Amino acid sequence: MLTIVVIVVGLIAVVLIIAATRPDTFRLQRAATIQAPPATVFALINDFHNWTSWSPWEKIDPALKRTYGGAASGKGAVYEWEGKKAGTGRMEITDTSSPSKIIIKLDFFKPFEAHNTTEFTMEGSGNSTNVGWLMHGPNSYMGKVMSLFMSMDKMVGKDFEAGLANLEAVAEASQGSPVQ
Repeated sequence: MLTIVVIVVGLIAVVLIIAATRPDTFRLQRAATIQAPPATVFALINDFHNWTSWSPWEKIDPALKRTYGGAASGKGAVYEWEGKKAGTGRMEITDTSSPSKIIIKLDFFKPFEAHNTTEFTMEGSGNSTNVGWLMHGPNSYMGKVMSLFMSMDKMVGKDFEAGLANLEAVAEASQGSPVQ
């Protein structure tokens, strides 16, 4: 019995030591090319009211409570959410450079607290826009431990890919009709 306890304690110690060597920050990024001008894509991201049409997390929780505040769009716009499946959080657009960049302060409160930065970049290329979606922030010790057993890039990266695909569909469908 004592041998088993020593082995378990030893394994836990090894996991904790390895976790301590993990990076103090994380960076997750995806990109897509959308057949729409940068201004169209920018408008869909720069106004949180438009996120219900393309964000991959909007459909996770049908009972999601949304609150909008601050500016109507752009710098100072705020979006807060609360849901059983989506947790609780807040986003605030902290900087924009129309139609090429949007920076968002992203705060999660439940189920886990985290404070990150999200950046969208839009670069026109002919009749299309190259869109980059980046999230970065501190990697807490608990995040380091969790990263030994699951990949945040695989878990959240697929959501970024789905969101970019949704954004592409909405932006391309809106060609010829004004984006609200």
